[in-house]
Order: sequence, then structure tokens, then C-alpha cells
Amino acid sequence: QAQLVESGGGEVQPGNSLRLSCAVSGRALMNGAMAWFRQIPEKGRMFVAAISSYDDSTRYADSVQGRFTISRDESKNTIYLQMNSLNTEDTAVYLCASDPRRFLGTVDARDYAYWGQGTQVTVSS
Repeated sequence: QAQLVESGGGEVQPGNSLRLSCAVSGRALMNGAMAWFRQIPEKGRMFVAAISSYDDSTRYADSVQGRFTISRDESKNTIYLQMNSLNTEDTAVYLCASDPRRFLGTVDARDYAYWGQGTQVTVSS
């Protein structure tokens, strides 16, 4: 059964780092586009980063470009999001998502059929 499970969230101070993991069950999902979104109650799900299953090319939201890095380890069926220089505006529930129809995912949450439950990231002094 296809399943995505996030881990690695927590509470950190501004300027610190966290690494999120998304364990993927189901080979079909790993062969498709994988992405991270974040959700804030008043703003819905916002695109963070995506990685291609074809050539590992990546795409980032402007707000995280240069601070966050998405990567994949096929041997572990896991997607990662390394988050550096965190600030209070990064506080959100982070979710990983899969679109088996594409190699590189879009920025539109509606294109993703599979979602994890999310992991909370809180950046606070």
C-alpha cells in the first residue's frame, strides 16, 4: 500500500537547522515526482521544494531558495529536506507528497495524489 511517513520535525531557535525525512512505501511513488509542502492554517498548503525522479533536478520556492535542500535516497526509499538558517516564518506543518504521473513535480498541491500526515516544525526564540 502506498504510504508516505514524515519525521524529523521539532522546535528550534532562529538560525538553526533541521532535516526532515519522508519514508516512502510503494515503488511507484518513488519513481514519480516527490515534493515537500508546508501548511499554515490561514494559508493552506504552500510549495517548498520538488525533486525529479529522472535526473534529480530540483525546484524551490523563492522563500527557501539557498536555505533548503531536497534530496532522495533510492536505496532507502526516502526523501529528505535539509533546512538551514531557519526563521520564524518557516514555522508550519511540513508534508511530503508524490505525483506518480510526472518526473518533476509542479508547485500546485492539487497535482499530488499521495500525501503524508505531516511533521510540525516550530521556529521560535
